[in-house]
Amino acid sequence: MIAKHILAFLFLSVSFSSFSFQVESITPQNIENESSQRVESNKMPSIVYLNQGKQLVIDLLSRQNNFAPSLYIDYNDSVYKTETAGFIQLSDIELGDNSLSVYQFNGLEKVTLLKQNFKVKSKEPFIKNDAVVLGLLLLLLAFIFKTEGSNLPFFKKFYRVVPALLLCYFLPAFLNTFGIISADESRLYFVASRYLLPASLVLLCLNIDIDGIRKLGSKALVMFFTATVGIVIGGPIALYLVSLASPDILNDEIWRGLATVAGSWIGGGANQTAMKEIYGASDQLFSAMIVVDVFVANVFMSVLLFGTGYNKRLNKFFKADDSAIENLKNKMESFQNKMAKVATFKDLMFLLALSFVSIGMAHFLSNLISPQISGWLDSIKESSPMISVLFTSFGSGFFWLIVFSTIFGIVLSFTKAREFEGIGASKIGTVFLYLLVATIGMKMDIFELINNWGVFKFLISVGLIWITVHALFLFIVAKIIKAPFFYVAVGSQANIGGAASAPVVAAAFSPALAPVGVLLAVLGYAVGTFGAIACAIMMQYLSVA
Repeated sequence: MIAKHILAFLFLSVSFSSFSFQVESITPQNIENESSQRVESNKMPSIVYLNQGKQLVIDLLSRQNNFAPSLYIDYNDSVYKTETAGFIQLSDIELGDNSLSVYQFNGLEKVTLLKQNFKVKSKEPFIKNDAVVLGLLLLLLAFIFKTEGSNLPFFKKFYRVVPALLLCYFLPAFLNTFGIISADESRLYFVASRYLLPASLVLLCLNIDIDGIRKLGSKALVMFFTATVGIVIGGPIALYLVSLASPDILNDEIWRGLATVAGSWIGGGANQTAMKEIYGASDQLFSAMIVVDVFVANVFMSVLLFGTGYNKRLNKFFKADDSAIENLKNKMESFQNKMAKVATFKDLMFLLALSFVSIGMAHFLSNLISPQISGWLDSIKESSPMISVLFTSFGSGFFWLIVFSTIFGIVLSFTKAREFEGIGASKIGTVFLYLLVATIGMKMDIFELINNWGVFKFLISVGLIWITVHALFLFIVAKIIKAPFFYVAVGSQANIGGAASAPVVAAAFSPALAPVGVLLAVLGYAVGTFGAIACAIMMQYLSVA
């Protein structure tokens, strides 16, 4: 099954044992057999399927230099030396993420012939064509919202317990888990996050009420920073508690990997990569932590989405006054109803042009600014390493894409473009957002944890305790300051999920509230590396002590 690939196995192999695979130098005569698959070094695939052959034969003829008698092969951080040959064979390759580097020495100069990261999976998904996958996802979304509006007693009771948005997330996850589709093969998440997400931000912000958001008060910011503190403190607490059952987890490697999780949960991908570079987590350790990060974050997001169905009860528990939120929601919905009219072809064409020209400009400015900032950060890496590290997220193109899309949407809300809300601008933006949710869901593999609980249990335990501490911080502070559950959910997701999921959680309360999630998520990118470093320092001290 597709679910049997295990990144964590590689990580544990690096840390605690030796690898079971073999690396061989072979001749052309013995490379053709039923259990092998041959690839050219300059066409090395990013995914290798075992049902096409359990040995991977790599043709180096197009790259090899004959000046050196030996090849050095670094496979998953284990180095092998072999005689010069046109082919190498990797036997018994392992499921999950793999790294391969082949190099020679010309005197003292290291010459790299091949450097590639690839994933090994058991077999190909049933559906690989993205056009078919997109149609399947939209069919699922249509089914969910059709049944949500049904008058049948079963569906009425079902959706009172399970929010529709949660199904939009989990049904694609099941398709991925059972090998029907594969997030590794699909480019839909990239398209949704880089094109549909910015477009939805522009469309949702057209109706934004800046004055209404200002009247929400300081509680939104308080809950955001409470979420940040919960992550910073939760890491070392979780590491200590798990170490009571497994003292081996307090070593000089684990905390480095957990530091990358902190970067992801407070900021985003750029912050996570920055933490990997700062603390030198190995590729295999980094891969294992990505699995922990994605699994735990996705589980917690599903909990928050589930909680949206009990919003009133939770607000009663917190003794929270959510009138400001309701006023903002009602005011924006009232504006939508007031401006509502039948959309003409020209209206829709102008609306789509407005949104996609905006994201085109956002992409253009992002591509213009991010390389400049990234280059500047690289130039000061030696003279001012701390500044270079702390502001890594500002060199991320995705960071600026989200920032500019949001800015354009807010600026347009002060113009006559605001009237496009009357033809359903926010509804189109919400469609884009729900499609993004489906593509996020298809990245989750449920069997990955179930089938390998023995390997993952300590790492997952750290992640689950960590997120629990984060949630406890939020609930305690929310109870003290009487903050509505909306602030709890959006403040949390602005940290852990970032711009891709914070507006999703906010929109679960009302599409009119999605911009609040966007604004907080941008703040998360800015403070992510700072908070992650504080968390890493405490985990390092705990491990060394």
